[in-house]
Amino acid sequence: MTNLVRIAPGALTIGRPLPWNVYDTDGNVLLCQGYVIQTNSQLEQLFERGLFKPRVIEVPPESDEAPGDEADCNPFARYPGYLDSLENALKAIASGEPSARKQLQDLAHSLEQACIHTPDSSLALIHLYSVGPTIHEQIIFYAILCQLIARQFGLSEHRIPILTEAALSANLALVPVADKLNAFNKVLSSEQRNVIRKHPQRSVRALKAAGVDNELLFTIIAQHHEQADGGGYPDGLSGADIRPEAEILALAERYVAMITKRAYRKRLNVTAARKLIANLADGTFRPALPKALLQVLDEYPPGTLVRLESNEVGVITGRPVRARGPFVQVVIDSSGKDSNTYQERDTSVPNFNIRSLEEPDMMPSMNFSKIWGFPD
Repeated sequence: MTNLVRIAPGALTIGRPLPWNVYDTDGNVLLCQGYVIQTNSQLEQLFERGLFKPRVIEVPPESDEAPGDEADCNPFARYPGYLDSLENALKAIASGEPSARKQLQDLAHSLEQACIHTPDSSLALIHLYSVGPTIHEQIIFYAILCQLIARQFGLSEHRIPILTEAALSANLALVPVADKLNAFNKVLSSEQRNVIRKHPQRSVRALKAAGVDNELLFTIIAQHHEQADGGGYPDGLSGADIRPEAEILALAERYVAMITKRAYRKRLNVTAARKLIANLADGTFRPALPKALLQVLDEYPPGTLVRLESNEVGVITGRPVRARGPFVQVVIDSSGKDSNTYQERDTSVPNFNIRSLEEPDMMPSMNFSKIWGFPD
């Protein structure tokens, strides 16, 4: 672990789960990851009590010989480290550091291990933090989805690591402006549109300047905004001229954009997003790719909230297995009170059938590691 660091202004956001534990100046935990600050007064009281700092967890390099196990791959505990490592890797690429590719590979490998050993909790990470993610969070989500879609699609294992590196670096040129663009609620200027359209080529140039030499990586990045019907950019490629890896990355970005709030539009719930994904099989993408994403998500993806016939509200923790599930941990009891006991419900049981998706104005606080059964 690194030393405690000062929380940047604005890092604590009302209505959104904390991405890390918050500590006081003595290193005592004040708020756990997953806690949701409800009001401005709560936020003000926190800062009145002292200096509150997150403990950033480094993502250690992993070797192929030591893939780790489920506990080692807890994506919730590693989330702060993913973000820290991504920021460092992108800075290394932008500044041309010789270690840039190695940093990118280490992060890609760590995400791969999480997706292999804990696919449901890795997918849950995306939905739990989809309300208003930063560009760095969105990039981590792209990488996770690329891993899951690629394996469902049947992409060769030796090509998945390069795809994951592409997901982590394809938007390098957009990072300085992405959060501002997402918060922009007016028509984009020609200069802003130009930045967006040229970001694949600019990202490739930055990688080459940092000494990266991998043509598959460059091709995936260059093509990830092309479309099978020829309507994409920058070259208007179509059909089989576009690599499937590039389409997987494009599909991952498309889904995250659908479920993410923007200043100029509301976010979609997963039901509406699934309908749009299904429509993408009609010419925009290879038909097998949207189908693969729909299979990964299932009807109720991990991390989404649902109301049960028991009137309890729970978070989906796992997809159906052998005609059972999906499985839910109760976070709000039938009387409407927050539940800290996290009782599991099998939604295939009639009394606990899913009645509806739950879309609260404010996410309930949750202890993610506890809910998904990871050790403290």
